[in-house]
Amino acid sequence: MPRDAGPIELMLPAPDRASPVPVLRQLYLALRGAILAGVLPPGARLPPTRALAAQMSLARNTVVAAYEQLLAEGFIEGRVGAGSFVSRELPEGLEAPSAPPPAEVAPAPPPVARRSAPEGPAVDELSARPFNTGRTGWDDRSRRIWRSLTLRRLSAPDPSMFGYGDPQGSRALREAIARYLRAARAVRCDPDQVVVTAGAQQAIDLVLRVLLRPGDPVWVEDPCYPALRAALAAAGARIVPVPVDAQGMEVAAGIAAAPEARLAYVTPSSQYPMGVVLSMARRLELLAWARRAGAWLLEDDYDSEFRYAGRPLASLQGIDDAGRVIYVGTFSKVIFPGLRLGYCVLPPALLEPVRAVRLLTDWHPATLAEGVVTDFLAEGHFAQHLRRMRLQYRAARDALVAALREHGPEAVAVEPPDQGLKLLARLRGGRSDVAVAEAAARRGVVARPVSPMFLAAPPVQALMLGFSGHEPAALRRAARGLVAAIGG
Repeated sequence: MPRDAGPIELMLPAPDRASPVPVLRQLYLALRGAILAGVLPPGARLPPTRALAAQMSLARNTVVAAYEQLLAEGFIEGRVGAGSFVSRELPEGLEAPSAPPPAEVAPAPPPVARRSAPEGPAVDELSARPFNTGRTGWDDRSRRIWRSLTLRRLSAPDPSMFGYGDPQGSRALREAIARYLRAARAVRCDPDQVVVTAGAQQAIDLVLRVLLRPGDPVWVEDPCYPALRAALAAAGARIVPVPVDAQGMEVAAGIAAAPEARLAYVTPSSQYPMGVVLSMARRLELLAWARRAGAWLLEDDYDSEFRYAGRPLASLQGIDDAGRVIYVGTFSKVIFPGLRLGYCVLPPALLEPVRAVRLLTDWHPATLAEGVVTDFLAEGHFAQHLRRMRLQYRAARDALVAALREHGPEAVAVEPPDQGLKLLARLRGGRSDVAVAEAAARRGVVARPVSPMFLAAPPVQALMLGFSGHEPAALRRAARGLVAAIGG
């Protein structure tokens, strides 16, 4: 950055004057987080203390004191007559890893990112046809409650709805999410660790931006969620496929392939796409490796609310005593995808960097949606909605399994999953899942082939069939069409 470059226009969260944390400390942490995350890259000129004080409605002495602390710790340097700049020689042993400075022009995703998308027919994510995934149920009772809560928020709006919100999400919603996660998923967290995001995908993206540098090795389950693979490839990560068996990710294989990996992505409650559960032995083995290696574990808990036999499984994060697990969840699968609200629970060391990077994207969640979801959780409607949807989805699952077993026992092998919103139909007779998916699409049936989701392990020929958000009668008709496509 040239020496005469002007100061960066810095957008920091307004200080919370009701917080027990002193305003000076809040400002210092926000500035330090911006430096650690690369929002203020090495050599960047900080705003003059008088200008920043006016922007944030603070006493100038407060800003001066925050700058002096950063200067004493080596984060910034002063130049006589020029101002304060981010140090080009940052000290070692920072509390959180720094993200690479953002490029002036965002590069196009590398070719490997384009190759990471599933081969074969594209799945129309907007289609309401069976067996498309990502669909949710929405009964009349939930619809009436949602409408009532929305109108109540609009008729007596909180003043905060008309301004910019907290990049971390509203305090009330974070408290409601933390209460829910502690009770339902045994997640160990407080509201200060929760960051509300625009869906789980944004939560994952924020974490990758903070943690990864190009070339960093990352474990991924093999097979794996294609969108995650694409995100890692776009970040320049070195993807390390780790095979999956009946107990989930084979941790020993990951250690043998890349013991120094920076991050491991796992779906322990219901492996995507195979549906297996990571055993407790593997969970403890994974946590022990992360502690030894100083690695991070990204737990994507995308649909654990829907378990049809017993209580939902406890989270991996809940048994982590070293603060190595980043927990990601979403309301898209449990309320509706158009809501675009997810969340992550962060170890304390990552909170400020992720919060700072969030400022680079969309500043804060939509305040009206935050308010309605807060009421939906806090007043008990969410738990009741989940109970009704579990019954609805279980009926849909059973109707689909029965229809496939009735019409295609020679063509597919299928077992009802204990958890989740989809099932696997394994093809018999050496049939190609990609070819069958193409034939099904010509009959108006959406079936996603699983074999393209494998990286290095021998692929399984199977179809992913979503049953949530589809009526049982429609699922039975589509099952007949799918069996006809397999036979044709």
